[in-house]
This record gives sequence, structure tokens and C-alpha cells, in this order.
Amino acid sequence: MEDYFQMTDDSFAAPIEALFATLAQPVLLIDPDGMVRIANPAATDLFGPRIIGAQIRAYLRQPEVAEMLEQMLDGQAEGDAQFIVHSGTRDTVWRVIARKGTAGMIVLSLSDISDTAIAEAQRRDFVANVSHELRSPLTVLTGFIETLQGPAGEDPEARQEFLRIMAEQTTRMGGLVADLLSLSRVEAVEKIRPRTPVSIDSVLNSTLAALRPQIDAAGVAVTYDVPDDLPDIPGDYDQLAQVFQNLIENSVKYGGSGGRLDISARRIAALPGHDGAALRISIRDFGEGIDPVHIPRLTERFYRVDKARSRDSGGTGLGLAIVKHILSRHRGRLVIRSKLGEGTSFDAILPCA
Repeated sequence: MEDYFQMTDDSFAAPIEALFATLAQPVLLIDPDGMVRIANPAATDLFGPRIIGAQIRAYLRQPEVAEMLEQMLDGQAEGDAQFIVHSGTRDTVWRVIARKGTAGMIVLSLSDISDTAIAEAQRRDFVANVSHELRSPLTVLTGFIETLQGPAGEDPEARQEFLRIMAEQTTRMGGLVADLLSLSRVEAVEKIRPRTPVSIDSVLNSTLAALRPQIDAAGVAVTYDVPDDLPDIPGDYDQLAQVFQNLIENSVKYGGSGGRLDISARRIAALPGHDGAALRISIRDFGEGIDPVHIPRLTERFYRVDKARSRDSGGTGLGLAIVKHILSRHRGRLVIRSKLGEGTSFDAILPCA
């Protein structure tokens, strides 16, 4: 390779081009003037065939990578920068690594790090969201503690009210921590498909029994339409119970104004992407409904349609995210349908085998 940098004989270029062609990632050979001498097929797919013989500065104009190129052309031995390609559906983030050989020739290689960049952004957002969710109740608790340490501590009525609010905030933090731990446990086993036969009728009945006080307190009438002869499905009983607890709780909290909750289950012929039959379990309320603009984002962590109402009702913004991950582990799907003023339906679709 170093001998090539000192030669102009085209007969030696062919083996170098052949070597570059075997590489899956885009690779370019740049001369000291910034002209592209060799581009492998992956590079011409990315930039177009006209890049060969062109000035590299015309193709890598973004400030970070342009600055790195100038430093390399000025004599720097190596460089590293990011280059973002914008498209209609998603952005691709490339890591550009530059190494200099003899005679001022520069080898540029690009690696697609989009997934890593997305994961890092999600991690930052997650940490920021958790911090925000915990900061609010902690601020309330700190304020009331300071107040109770002052004159208000001698006022029985004020003390009782402050303690009530402090208990609510503590419960809210406890719920958030519990959901975070639950989400972590689900993610830890998400790639392991459960195999134990589970009766959906049993899961739904036990879940309804546990939530009966909450349902009755909300004044919601439940219609239960689940056939006795439904086949068992391979699953994790506790996780499936959590799915339907979250969905039923969600419907009671935000759709309970309709005064009615329909729970039904049916066997369907097939689930897209899977062979064989599946079960569709529907939880439908008749409340206010959800604006369609929100539906694609409902399973995002900490996403809330009405933030104030969700917090007042004790919601953590993680319930549907947990449902999505559990159904993913079971190779299932969550389908959400809603119309404003007509209620919302949450359909959990689970393969029978």
C-alpha cells in the first residue's frame, strides 16, 4: 500500500481497487489535493459514481467532517468525525475515520453507526425523563418538610393536609420505581420466548378480581365475553397478567367516564408474520377517546396524552411501554384504535403456538 502511494503506475491501482471492493463499508482514497482517486462500490452507492476524480470537499461539507478533512490535508496523521446523510424516512449517521499514508495519500472509511446513535439518544432521553419524573415529587416533599419544620408544624390541620400530599407523592415515586424495575426485568428476558401453556380466561379472571375495587370505585360496568374453549397459549402467566392489568387499569382511569368496559377474546385464523392461529383479546372503553395523532406514540416511555391528568391519576407513563415489551417477548402485537367521543380499544394479539 505504501509503495502505491509513491507510484503513478496504473497497473498497481487495480489490486488496490480490488482490495477496496472486498470491503463492505464505503472506502475512499484521497490524494494530497483532496481529489478522490479510488472509491469502492459501497462508496459509489453512497455518493454516486461521479465522486471518483471529484474534490472530496464537495461531498463532505458538514462542519465536523469538513474540519477533520482540512486538518488531514494540512498534515494531520489521523482523524475521526461524524457525517449525517438525510433521507425521507430516517437519517443515517456515519463515522468517518481517516488515516494518512506516505506521499500525503489519505484513506477514508465510513461506518454506519445509526443504531448506536439512536440507542445513545434513547438512553439520554430515558435518563432525562426519569430525572424529571422523580424531581417533581422530590421537590414537593422537600417543600412540605421545610414547611412542617417551621410554624406550620404546630398547626394540626395544615400538618394533616401536608402529610396526606406527601404520602401521595411518595406513592407516586414508589409506582415509578416499581414500573422501572418491571420494565428492566421484561427487557432482560425479551429475547427468551416463554413456552408454558397459559389460559387467557384464567389470566383475565384473576386480573379482574384484583382490580374489582378500583373498577367499582370508578362506577364502571364490565361486560365479559371470553369463550371457555379458547386454546392455551405459550406464555409467562405473570407477565400476561401485567399486560391485562395495565390495559384494564388504563381503560378505567382514562375511559371510565363512559361507565362501561367490554372485555372479549376470540380465536383468529392468523397473525401476520406467524404461522397458525392466534388470540385477539380486546379491552374496550367508551370514554372520551384519543386523538389519532397521539396513537403512534402511546407506547413510548413516559409519553402522555394529558400529562397533568395522568400524574393526578397516578400514571407513570410506562404502562403501555411495558405492555409493548411483554407482547414482543410473546411474539404478539398491540393494536390501538380510538375515535374522539367514542372510546378506545386495546387489542392484544397473541399467537397460539
